[in-house]
Amino acid sequence: MSKKNKPDSRGFVYSTDPNFRFEETNNAVQETLPPAQQKLRVWLDSKQRAGKVVTLITGFVGTENDLQELGKKLKNYCGTGGSAKDNEMIVQGDQRDKVLQWLLKNGYSNSKKAG
Repeated sequence: MSKKNKPDSRGFVYSTDPNFRFEETNNAVQETLPPAQQKLRVWLDSKQRAGKVVTLITGFVGTENDLQELGKKLKNYCGTGGSAKDNEMIVQGDQRDKVLQWLLKNGYSNSKKAG
């Protein structure tokens, strides 16, 4: 059985209007920019992390798969854990120098160290 009013990503669950239809949003597939055009920022962050320090890399423009792949390479190079989601990567610990070194070595020339 198909539900007439299926929930969507905006949180709508039910409508009393019998003619109500969810508007389908077509998200255009975002292509990954080449490394030289990426403007990544490397931050040291400890907010809302129970006092633990993480290296935060923001500003990635591209697909989720490419973000996951880059995050995996950075975590592997630094030898730590972390995550990659919402166009930002988190590497556990203060790894700013290592991350910046890896990014510059791999063609991310616009990378900036902040914080």
